[in-house]
Amino acid sequence: MEITLDKHSANQASIKIKLNEADYQPKVDAKLKDYARKAAIKGFRPGKAPISMVKNMYGVSVLVDEINNILGESLNNYLKEQTFRILGEPLPVEKEDNSIDWKTQKDFDFEYQIGFVESVEVPLDKKTKGTKYTIKVDDKLVNETIDNLKSQYGESTNPEVSEAGDHIYGDLKVVDGEFSKTLSLPTSKISKKLAGKFTGISKDAVVEFESKEVKKDEWTEAFGLTADEIAEVKGGLTFTVKNINRTAEAELNQEFFDKIFGPDQVKSLEEFTEKVRETLQGSYDRESKVFTEEELKKELVEKANISLPDTFLKEWLLKANEGKVTVEDVEKEYPIYAKQLTWSLISNQIAKDNNIQAEHADVIEKTKEMIREQFASSGLGAQLEASMDVFVDNYLKGNDGQNYMNMLTSVQNEKVLALVQEKIELKEKTISIDEFKELLEK
Repeated sequence: MEITLDKHSANQASIKIKLNEADYQPKVDAKLKDYARKAAIKGFRPGKAPISMVKNMYGVSVLVDEINNILGESLNNYLKEQTFRILGEPLPVEKEDNSIDWKTQKDFDFEYQIGFVESVEVPLDKKTKGTKYTIKVDDKLVNETIDNLKSQYGESTNPEVSEAGDHIYGDLKVVDGEFSKTLSLPTSKISKKLAGKFTGISKDAVVEFESKEVKKDEWTEAFGLTADEIAEVKGGLTFTVKNINRTAEAELNQEFFDKIFGPDQVKSLEEFTEKVRETLQGSYDRESKVFTEEELKKELVEKANISLPDTFLKEWLLKANEGKVTVEDVEKEYPIYAKQLTWSLISNQIAKDNNIQAEHADVIEKTKEMIREQFASSGLGAQLEASMDVFVDNYLKGNDGQNYMNMLTSVQNEKVLALVQEKIELKEKTISIDEFKELLEK
């Protein structure tokens, strides 16, 4: 057997494997003898059929199977010996039809395309800069949240005549066009001037206005239109009222406190306000942690400067998902895949260099945290904890065990990023909610 490697570029190559009769024939002969001992062929007692007949019947299929086994094992062992890191799976170079004569041919040539990276180097030192963001929950956000909760848990009515702040349910239509959509319009989220046209009206009223009267962000936040829909709402518009919805704000009393946080968790307005602040801060702490880590990933990806074999990987993705995706699908999704793959290479290398391992106990604990967050507002509390082991076990076994592997990867990434933050020059920065939203939009 002869195996040769031909590098076409810094990250793509072909591997050629030559097999001669001595490489495969002993295994083929052994397999045919085994067939002869077990085969039940008409006209012969079990195990008494001539080997020539068995060879004539099964020779080609046994030869193909054994050569495929040899190729797979040899290719796998050869790649393990290399210093570079294989990406995806080797792709066999397809031969023309009938280019192999399995009955008479003695020597065989096979070729595979591979994609790889030579090395992944991610030095962690103070030359690498990063920012650790902390979002400050201010009084404005706390008060807005309490107001929203009061509206959410208030009593709903359907008055005959609308007032400021009502939700107007009806049909939005373009005068000179075909666009129309039924929606609920929160008048508190549009300008006072436009909201005035929706005040003091009743069911079946038709409100006329111009698209230019609606501010750009109001199309999404108030009317709930998509980008494609926004492009269609030009010129004159009408809104035919079908119903008026009004919510009277809930009173800030013990009943309200219990609805939000559970029985007797808070017993005064001061405690309620502080609990809202703590809950918001906890939520934004998680968001700022995720944002910080994503920004660090970008920095490390740029610093590592890994060149992926894009052409090869696109072809591999197409063939690995044959029938499920198109060339267009692969082209569209590839940038996301490439970023994830690059980070995976970096994370694995940092973990290897620093002996970082995701332990089973870490996976269990992280899964518990995830489940607690999902059921945080359910009020189950003690019941959830009593059944936690069952929840965790069911989740980690789900998706044919892929959930466990995903959680294992997540734990490793957390440990890697925690180490990164210890090693690099990390500046801490406290920002407001509005500043955080601006960063997200960049």
